[in-house]
Amino acid sequence: MGSKENVLAFLEENKTNYISGEAIASKLGISRNAVWKAINELRKAGYSIDAVSNKGYMLSDDNDILSKAGIIAHLTDNLKSIYQCHSNMISIYDNATSTNRLAKEAAIAGAQHGTIILAKEQTAGRGRKDHSFYSPDGGLYMSILLKPAHLTTLEPDAITTLTGNAVCDAIETLVGVRPRIKPINDLFIDNKKICGILTEAGTEFETGDVQWIVVGIGINFDSDISAFPSDIKKTATSLFAPGKNTITKNQLTAAIINRIVCM
Repeated sequence: MGSKENVLAFLEENKTNYISGEAIASKLGISRNAVWKAINELRKAGYSIDAVSNKGYMLSDDNDILSKAGIIAHLTDNLKSIYQCHSNMISIYDNATSTNRLAKEAAIAGAQHGTIILAKEQTAGRGRKDHSFYSPDGGLYMSILLKPAHLTTLEPDAITTLTGNAVCDAIETLVGVRPRIKPINDLFIDNKKICGILTEAGTEFETGDVQWIVVGIGINFDSDISAFPSDIKKTATSLFAPGKNTITKNQLTAAIINRIVCM
């Protein structure tokens, strides 16, 4: 990672404390000027960074920008070291056709277990049986590549259920509300859908052996449900109202990765 990404990662890991530019420079092994440039680049990218004389810099609580550094900061120590060493295992798009499609392409190209594809919105999101999945800005859309050697089961419904429970656990831990799984791939809060899961796999033609599995997760995070198509908004809800989130997308993403990549 470059100086900007390293400074962001350091601020994410120390989000509740002011850190001096000198301390950041010393910790990261870069110059004070490099820290100053990185802070300015981050601000231009939309990050709100507080600066107080004689105290230093602190990432504001209202930042909710998906980033590799923001996700990695909330991973378990074991996974943190893996994703820090292999930063290409996390890809984030402002707009994607489908994170599952991109994850499957990555799988075919030989990407490793735990590769993550995220998008801020999707133009061709899909659900089960090739149904469309409405995926506007405000949602959290992610796909995780899993390899058979790291799994305890290859039974499709079991993997989908395990994924659903992982998402429920993550939401309950961070928000204090536990969604209900409607078998087997939808999550509901107050009888309205908040999340959909799509599990897909690639097999070897001659043997039928599973080569990889992609689990796609679409969560209405702080979505504007009132702007959803009329046939969807009747049955959909969001984890938070727009701008009212008490956690970040980075935190929820990391909490889900912690539970799924090692399942």
